Amino acid sequence: MAGLFRKLLPKRFRKEGVTIPVVRLHGAIMAGGSQFRPALNLATIAPVLEKAFSMKDAPAVAISVNSPGGSPVQSRLIYQRIRDLAEEKKKRVIIFVEDVAASGGYMIALAGDEIIADPTSIVGSIGVVSGGFGFPELLKKIGVERRVYTAGSNKVMLDPFQPEKEKDIEFLKGLQLEIHDVFIGMVKARRGHLLADTPDIFSGLFWSGRRGQELGLVDSLGDMRGEMKKRFGEKTRLQLVSASRGLFGRRQPGASLAGGMAERFAVSAVSGLAEVAEERALWGRFGL
Repeated sequence: MAGLFRKLLPKRFRKEGVTIPVVRLHGAIMAGGSQFRPALNLATIAPVLEKAFSMKDAPAVAISVNSPGGSPVQSRLIYQRIRDLAEEKKKRVIIFVEDVAASGGYMIALAGDEIIADPTSIVGSIGVVSGGFGFPELLKKIGVERRVYTAGSNKVMLDPFQPEKEKDIEFLKGLQLEIHDVFIGMVKARRGHLLADTPDIFSGLFWSGRRGQELGLVDSLGDMRGEMKKRFGEKTRLQLVSASRGLFGRRQPGASLAGGMAERFAVSAVSGLAEVAEERALWGRFGL
Protein backbone atom coordinates (compact mmCIF):
# COMPACT_ATOMS: atom_id res chain seq x y z
CA MET A 1 0.00 0.00 0.00
CA ALA A 2 2.82 2.42 0.87
CA GLY A 3 4.36 1.93 -2.59
CA LEU A 4 1.02 2.57 -4.30
CA PHE A 5 0.42 5.68 -2.20
CA ARG A 6 3.86 7.05 -3.13
CA LYS A 7 3.12 6.59 -6.85
CA LEU A 8 -0.16 8.50 -6.50
CA LEU A 9 1.63 11.51 -5.00
CA PRO A 10 2.71 14.34 -7.34
CA LYS A 11 6.34 13.83 -8.35
CA ARG A 12 7.57 16.84 -6.38
CA PHE A 13 6.35 15.22 -3.13
CA ARG A 14 7.99 11.85 -3.72
CA LYS A 15 11.30 11.05 -2.12
CA GLU A 16 13.12 8.82 -4.55
CA GLY A 17 16.78 8.72 -3.70
CA VAL A 18 19.09 11.57 -2.80
CA THR A 19 19.34 14.83 -4.74
CA ILE A 20 22.82 16.35 -4.90
CA PRO A 21 23.16 20.02 -5.92
CA VAL A 22 25.83 20.62 -8.56
CA VAL A 23 27.65 23.93 -9.11
CA ARG A 24 29.80 24.51 -12.19
CA LEU A 25 32.78 26.84 -11.73
CA HIS A 26 34.07 27.08 -15.28
CA GLY A 27 36.24 29.71 -16.94
CA ALA A 28 39.05 32.12 -16.20
CA ILE A 29 38.86 33.84 -12.81
CA MET A 30 38.78 37.62 -13.00
CA ALA A 31 37.04 40.59 -11.46
CA GLY A 32 34.49 42.50 -13.47
CA GLY A 33 33.36 40.81 -16.64
CA SER A 34 30.86 42.11 -19.16
CA GLN A 35 27.43 41.36 -20.55
CA PHE A 36 29.20 39.61 -23.44
CA ARG A 37 31.42 37.41 -21.29
CA PRO A 38 30.52 37.01 -17.60
CA ALA A 39 33.65 36.36 -15.54
CA LEU A 40 34.12 33.75 -12.84
CA ASN A 41 34.35 35.72 -9.59
CA LEU A 42 32.68 35.93 -6.21
CA ALA A 43 30.03 38.41 -7.33
CA THR A 44 28.78 36.17 -10.14
CA ILE A 45 28.99 32.86 -8.29
CA ALA A 46 27.91 33.80 -4.72
CA PRO A 47 24.12 33.54 -5.39
CA VAL A 48 24.59 30.11 -7.01
CA LEU A 49 26.61 28.83 -4.05
CA GLU A 50 24.01 30.15 -1.60
CA LYS A 51 21.26 28.36 -3.48
CA ALA A 52 23.17 25.06 -3.65
CA PHE A 53 24.12 24.99 0.03
CA SER A 54 20.55 25.89 1.04
CA MET A 55 19.16 22.56 -0.23
CA LYS A 56 18.38 21.15 3.22
CA ASP A 57 18.09 17.45 2.45
CA ALA A 58 21.31 17.24 0.42
CA PRO A 59 24.15 15.56 2.34
CA ALA A 60 26.79 17.11 0.06
CA VAL A 61 27.39 19.70 -2.62
CA ALA A 62 29.24 18.66 -5.79
CA ILE A 63 31.31 21.36 -7.48
CA SER A 64 32.73 20.97 -10.97
CA VAL A 65 35.91 23.03 -11.47
CA ASN A 66 37.31 23.76 -14.90
CA SER A 67 39.59 26.79 -14.71
CA PRO A 68 43.15 27.72 -15.73
CA GLY A 69 43.29 30.32 -12.98
CA GLY A 70 43.35 34.10 -13.00
CA SER A 71 42.88 36.55 -10.14
CA PRO A 72 44.34 35.24 -6.86
CA VAL A 73 42.02 37.53 -4.90
CA GLN A 74 38.84 36.25 -6.55
CA SER A 75 40.10 32.65 -6.30
CA ARG A 76 40.62 32.99 -2.57
CA LEU A 77 37.29 34.76 -2.06
CA ILE A 78 35.43 31.93 -3.83
CA TYR A 79 37.39 29.34 -1.83
CA GLN A 80 36.52 31.10 1.44
CA ARG A 81 32.83 31.44 0.58
CA ILE A 82 32.60 27.70 -0.16
CA ARG A 83 34.27 26.81 3.15
CA ASP A 84 32.10 29.26 5.11
CA LEU A 85 28.90 27.84 3.61
CA ALA A 86 30.07 24.25 4.12
CA GLU A 87 30.61 24.88 7.83
CA GLU A 88 27.45 26.94 8.25
CA LYS A 89 25.18 24.44 6.47
CA LYS A 90 27.06 21.32 7.62
CA LYS A 91 27.56 20.05 4.06
CA ARG A 92 30.36 17.95 2.65
CA VAL A 93 31.99 19.50 -0.43
CA ILE A 94 33.20 17.23 -3.21
CA ILE A 95 35.21 18.89 -5.99
CA PHE A 96 35.38 17.32 -9.44
CA VAL A 97 38.12 18.52 -11.79
CA GLU A 98 37.28 18.50 -15.49
CA ASP A 99 39.91 19.67 -18.03
CA VAL A 100 41.97 21.74 -15.62
CA ALA A 101 42.14 23.07 -12.08
CA ALA A 102 45.38 25.02 -12.16
CA SER A 103 46.73 28.04 -10.32
CA GLY A 104 43.63 29.91 -9.05
CA GLY A 105 41.48 27.02 -10.28
CA TYR A 106 43.37 24.68 -7.95
CA MET A 107 43.10 27.23 -5.13
CA ILE A 108 39.31 26.98 -5.45
CA ALA A 109 39.53 23.17 -5.58
CA LEU A 110 41.19 23.25 -2.14
CA ALA A 111 37.78 24.15 -0.71
CA GLY A 112 36.71 20.55 -1.27
CA ASP A 113 36.71 17.95 1.48
CA GLU A 114 37.73 15.72 -1.41
CA ILE A 115 39.18 16.46 -4.85
CA ILE A 116 38.36 13.96 -7.59
CA ALA A 117 39.86 14.28 -11.06
CA ASP A 118 39.89 12.48 -14.37
CA PRO A 119 43.20 10.69 -15.07
CA THR A 120 43.75 13.16 -17.93
CA SER A 121 42.81 16.32 -16.02
CA ILE A 122 45.50 18.93 -15.40
CA VAL A 123 46.09 20.00 -11.79
CA GLY A 124 48.59 22.10 -9.87
CA SER A 125 50.48 25.16 -11.15
CA ILE A 126 50.88 26.38 -7.57
CA GLY A 127 52.64 29.63 -8.30
CA VAL A 128 52.07 33.28 -9.20
CA VAL A 129 52.58 34.89 -12.59
CA SER A 130 52.40 38.46 -13.87
CA GLY A 131 52.68 39.40 -17.50
CA GLY A 132 52.46 42.26 -19.91
CA PHE A 133 54.15 43.94 -22.87
CA GLY A 134 56.75 46.68 -23.22
CA PHE A 135 56.68 49.39 -25.92
CA PRO A 136 59.51 51.78 -24.90
CA GLU A 137 60.41 52.70 -28.51
CA LEU A 138 57.00 52.49 -30.18
CA LEU A 139 55.76 56.04 -29.56
CA LYS A 140 59.01 57.55 -30.83
CA LYS A 141 58.78 55.54 -34.06
CA ILE A 142 55.24 56.67 -34.83
CA GLY A 143 55.89 60.29 -33.86
CA VAL A 144 53.78 60.44 -30.70
CA GLU A 145 54.90 62.27 -27.57
CA ARG A 146 53.60 60.84 -24.31
CA ARG A 147 53.06 63.20 -21.39
CA VAL A 148 52.66 61.80 -17.88
CA TYR A 149 52.52 63.89 -14.69
CA THR A 150 52.67 62.21 -11.28
CA ALA A 151 52.82 62.95 -7.58
CA GLY A 152 54.73 60.07 -6.09
CA SER A 153 57.99 58.67 -7.41
CA ASN A 154 56.57 55.19 -8.06
CA LYS A 155 53.27 56.04 -9.76
CA VAL A 156 54.60 54.98 -13.16
CA MET A 157 56.19 51.76 -11.93
CA LEU A 158 56.25 49.09 -14.67
CA ASP A 159 54.97 51.57 -17.25
CA PRO A 160 54.95 49.64 -20.57
CA PHE A 161 56.11 52.73 -22.47
CA GLN A 162 59.27 53.09 -20.39
CA PRO A 163 62.33 50.81 -20.15
CA GLU A 164 62.17 48.27 -17.31
CA LYS A 165 63.82 49.27 -14.05
CA GLU A 166 65.55 46.73 -11.84
CA LYS A 167 63.97 48.10 -8.66
CA ASP A 168 60.49 47.80 -10.18
CA ILE A 169 61.10 44.15 -11.07
CA GLU A 170 62.40 43.41 -7.56
CA PHE A 171 59.32 45.02 -6.04
CA LEU A 172 56.98 42.97 -8.24
CA LYS A 173 58.81 39.74 -7.44
CA GLY A 174 58.56 40.48 -3.72
CA LEU A 175 54.81 40.95 -4.11
CA GLN A 176 54.56 37.67 -6.03
CA LEU A 177 56.45 35.83 -3.28
CA GLU A 178 54.01 37.11 -0.66
CA ILE A 179 51.02 35.86 -2.67
CA HIS A 180 52.81 32.57 -3.37
CA ASP A 181 53.37 32.09 0.38
CA VAL A 182 49.63 32.53 0.99
CA PHE A 183 48.87 29.94 -1.71
CA ILE A 184 51.41 27.48 -0.28
CA GLY A 185 49.94 27.96 3.19
CA MET A 186 46.46 27.14 1.90
CA VAL A 187 47.68 23.95 0.19
CA LYS A 188 49.53 22.80 3.31
CA ALA A 189 46.60 23.61 5.59
CA ARG A 190 44.12 21.67 3.46
CA ARG A 191 46.29 18.82 2.17
CA GLY A 192 49.59 18.91 4.06
CA HIS A 193 49.19 15.38 5.47
CA LEU A 194 48.66 13.99 1.95
CA LEU A 195 51.37 15.77 -0.02
CA ALA A 196 54.40 13.96 -1.40
CA ASP A 197 57.75 15.16 -0.07
CA THR A 198 58.97 17.08 -3.11
CA PRO A 199 59.60 20.82 -3.62
CA ASP A 200 58.28 20.53 -7.19
CA ILE A 201 54.72 20.76 -5.85
CA PHE A 202 55.14 24.49 -5.17
CA SER A 203 57.30 25.28 -8.20
CA GLY A 204 54.46 26.18 -10.57
CA LEU A 205 54.59 22.84 -12.41
CA PHE A 206 51.35 21.08 -13.32
CA TRP A 207 50.50 17.41 -13.77
CA SER A 208 47.89 14.97 -15.00
CA GLY A 209 45.17 13.90 -12.61
CA ARG A 210 46.84 10.53 -12.19
CA ARG A 211 50.20 12.06 -11.26
CA GLY A 212 48.38 14.60 -9.12
CA GLN A 213 46.92 11.75 -7.09
CA GLU A 214 50.41 10.32 -6.53
CA LEU A 215 51.60 13.74 -5.34
CA GLY A 216 48.64 14.17 -2.98
CA LEU A 217 47.04 17.03 -4.92
CA VAL A 218 44.05 14.82 -5.77
CA ASP A 219 42.28 12.24 -3.59
CA SER A 220 40.99 9.90 -6.25
CA LEU A 221 40.14 9.49 -9.92
CA GLY A 222 36.60 9.29 -11.23
CA ASP A 223 33.60 11.16 -12.62
CA MET A 224 30.78 12.97 -10.85
CA ARG A 225 27.86 10.76 -11.85
CA GLY A 226 29.63 7.51 -11.07
CA GLU A 227 31.00 8.73 -7.74
CA MET A 228 27.71 10.15 -6.52
CA LYS A 229 25.80 6.97 -7.34
CA LYS A 230 28.50 4.88 -5.67
CA ARG A 231 28.24 6.93 -2.48
CA PHE A 232 24.53 7.70 -2.25
CA GLY A 233 22.85 4.95 -4.27
CA GLU A 234 21.68 4.26 -7.81
CA LYS A 235 18.67 6.57 -7.44
CA THR A 236 20.87 9.57 -6.70
CA ARG A 237 19.89 12.58 -8.79
CA LEU A 238 22.25 15.40 -9.75
CA GLN A 239 20.60 18.81 -9.86
CA LEU A 240 22.51 21.60 -11.60
CA VAL A 241 22.14 24.89 -9.73
CA SER A 242 22.46 27.95 -11.93
CA ALA A 243 22.04 31.70 -11.64
CA SER A 244 18.61 33.24 -11.92
CA ARG A 245 17.72 34.48 -15.38
CA GLY A 246 18.88 37.99 -15.99
CA LEU A 247 21.63 37.98 -13.33
CA PHE A 248 24.29 38.81 -15.95
CA GLY A 249 23.92 41.84 -18.13
CA ARG A 250 20.43 42.74 -16.94
CA ARG A 251 19.14 46.11 -18.13
CA GLN A 252 18.71 48.53 -15.24
CA PRO A 253 15.29 50.11 -14.63
CA GLY A 254 14.93 53.29 -16.63
CA ALA A 255 17.79 52.51 -19.00
CA SER A 256 17.27 53.58 -22.58
CA LEU A 257 19.14 53.50 -25.86
CA ALA A 258 19.65 57.24 -25.56
CA GLY A 259 21.93 58.98 -23.11
CA GLY A 260 25.17 57.13 -23.82
CA MET A 261 23.86 53.57 -24.24
CA ALA A 262 25.60 53.26 -27.61
CA GLU A 263 28.87 54.44 -26.08
CA ARG A 264 28.54 51.98 -23.20
CA PHE A 265 27.83 49.22 -25.68
CA ALA A 266 31.00 50.07 -27.63
CA VAL A 267 33.12 50.18 -24.46
CA SER A 268 31.70 46.83 -23.33
CA ALA A 269 32.50 45.30 -26.71
CA VAL A 270 36.14 46.46 -26.59
CA SER A 271 36.46 45.33 -22.98
CA GLY A 272 34.97 41.97 -23.91
CA LEU A 273 37.59 41.46 -26.63
CA ALA A 274 40.38 42.18 -24.13
CA GLU A 275 38.91 39.69 -21.69
CA VAL A 276 38.69 37.03 -24.40
CA ALA A 277 42.37 37.55 -25.24
CA GLU A 278 43.36 37.33 -21.58
CA GLU A 279 41.30 34.20 -21.04
CA ARG A 280 42.66 32.61 -24.21
CA ALA A 281 46.21 33.15 -22.94
CA LEU A 282 45.38 31.48 -19.61
CA TRP A 283 43.89 28.39 -21.27
CA GLY A 284 46.75 28.29 -23.80
CA ARG A 285 49.32 27.59 -21.08
CA PHE A 286 47.79 24.13 -20.70
CA GLY A 287 47.31 23.39 -24.37
CA LEU A 288 43.55 23.96 -24.15
